[in-house]
Amino acid sequence: MIHIVDDDEALRRSLVFLLDSVGWRTQAHTSAEAFLAAYQPGDPGCLVLDIRMPGMSGLELQQVLRAQGRTLPIIFITGHGDVSLAVQAMKQEACDFLEKPFRDQVLLDAVTQAVRRSCRELAAERRHDQAHALLERLSPREREVALRVAHGLPNKLIARELDISEKTVHVHRQHVMEKTHTGSAAELARLMLRADPADLD
Repeated sequence: MIHIVDDDEALRRSLVFLLDSVGWRTQAHTSAEAFLAAYQPGDPGCLVLDIRMPGMSGLELQQVLRAQGRTLPIIFITGHGDVSLAVQAMKQEACDFLEKPFRDQVLLDAVTQAVRRSCRELAAERRHDQAHALLERLSPREREVALRVAHGLPNKLIARELDISEKTVHVHRQHVMEKTHTGSAAELARLMLRADPADLD
């Protein structure tokens, strides 16, 4: 879904027509506030956003989305050619910054790149969520064993660190592998990295 946020009705209509004509699904919004009220995260897409609008500006909307942890890629459009605003937007990880008037193909190319980025980010989020859900199945003791297995420690050393028997470590290790659907220490380490890279620091 390509969201278009601009207070200029004529521009909104022309952008919707252009994007619809090449097969993109679009939703147009008259203001940042209207977009926030209607937006349902979850699908790949991007936001084509005017940087200067009455009420909440495009940059302010970008900051709100970042504060909410939403990763919808943003293409800013403006008629003002303000270099400082462009720099600020790109520092906040905007995908692109287009100055009006721009060629249709320039926007279409920017949208394609933004949607590709959105797909990558959503796939990464899903992998993170799936990894986190698998690790949530572990008991606190299994989590302690899993962390040491992921670091490549042998059962004997894990037993010594946790002050338990090697046999108990072996049982916990089997449970960890079963619950996380992993078959090796390397697979377990990759799973834990997807869930939270800080776990393996």
